[in-house]
Amino acid sequence: GELCVGGAGVAWGYLGRPALTAARFVPDPFGPPGSRLYRTGDRARLRNDGQLEFLGRLDDQVKVRGYRIEPGEVEARLLAHPDVGEAAVAVRDDTLIAYVTGPAPLETLRRHAAETLPPYMVPGLWARLDRLPLTTSGKVDRAALPEVEPERETRFVPPRTDAERLVAEIWAEVLELDQIGALDDFFHLGGHSLLAVQVTARIRANVEIDLPIRTIFARRTVAELATALEELLMEELTGLSDEEVLGLLETTPDPLENP
Repeated sequence: GELCVGGAGVAWGYLGRPALTAARFVPDPFGPPGSRLYRTGDRARLRNDGQLEFLGRLDDQVKVRGYRIEPGEVEARLLAHPDVGEAAVAVRDDTLIAYVTGPAPLETLRRHAAETLPPYMVPGLWARLDRLPLTTSGKVDRAALPEVEPERETRFVPPRTDAERLVAEIWAEVLELDQIGALDDFFHLGGHSLLAVQVTARIRANVEIDLPIRTIFARRTVAELATALEELLMEELTGLSDEEVLGLLETTPDPLENP
């Protein structure tokens, strides 16, 4: 929630700005009569060890496809990677974009972010800069961050396996595209968290496998997601006896051959 400050050190208000004073200096329900709290505008949480963790500014919050996102929280996750020097997160056309400096591969950073952040907070577009643009006060100049265009694998590789063909067909339906290659990236093609939910639902309907939505953020290409799907299928088969597997083969059509 919002971090508020109370106690004897709190100022009386802003000089000559009564409206701002009324908005920021509020009654303190925990102090003696007449005491006030100062609303800092910072977002924070109290950890189990008693420390306050700063999560960014409330007024920096952005909304992407119905989700409220604190860019500072995403930036903190990216900065936790040892090969990231600076990080900034912005929103353009309802897409979360990450700008980073440093030698860390962008695909590595995608997976690094997906390890702890919910899917809707994983940036859909990425850009590496030599340095972040700054304002005269030394803060990141978000208005000066460059445009980032969605990318598509230039070398088209057709789906090569039954699993890749199944994934490609489902992506083509969800993304409303005519052709999907094995190396195409779901998010570079315009995918996002809500469409990822549709993909997992269609995979479940086709092969009766519950694919975690986070997998789509970690395995972003058709080939990678197909491999993940095959791994899940193998895990299920491993838990069956030989007789049960033979029974399934005799009575159930292969969903990968007839999606």
